[in-house]
Amino acid sequence: MARPGQEQESLEGGAERRSRLRQYQVQLLERMQAAKSGVAAGGRELGVLLGGQRCLLDLTQVSEIAPLQPVTPVPLAQPWYLGLASIRGGLTGIIDLACFRGQGAVAAGGDSRMVTFAPALGFNCALLVERVLGLRKLDDMTPAAPPDGAPPWCGQQFQDGEGQGWTRIDLAQLVRDPRFLQVGL
Repeated sequence: MARPGQEQESLEGGAERRSRLRQYQVQLLERMQAAKSGVAAGGRELGVLLGGQRCLLDLTQVSEIAPLQPVTPVPLAQPWYLGLASIRGGLTGIIDLACFRGQGAVAAGGDSRMVTFAPALGFNCALLVERVLGLRKLDDMTPAAPPDGAPPWCGQQFQDGEGQGWTRIDLAQLVRDPRFLQVGL
């Protein structure tokens, strides 16, 4: 049984944690917008974890990072097309890119987010990512050889100063992939 006031302390701790998370998201969004407008140094990418793999997303191809939302499945859709979610009042298609690449489904958890495509791409979609890893600068990375048979939208590979590999995902090329355009079974 909870002692008097313990429930209130728990609620306040949760509110404080949500406030810090919101503040972090606002700061990250501001940095993303500054990078898009050319204020920040060139070559900045958003680092995300997809299917256990570190990936980079061009900031000009990303609109926002949204918290995990309930997803309504769509009948007769590919397994990688998770369904529709309401993000800022609009229906957005949610994509599991790791599953699309044949790596198995993303394990959604407390750190998972939905990264929406920029409106300029013409697709109202979002990627389900396991975790947002923050901004990365390409100038601080070394290009690496792409794996054999990699599709053009994920053919660029990089290695950071710690020796960790990164795959750059080009969302503009992804939305032109015929297989990506065929969400129905």
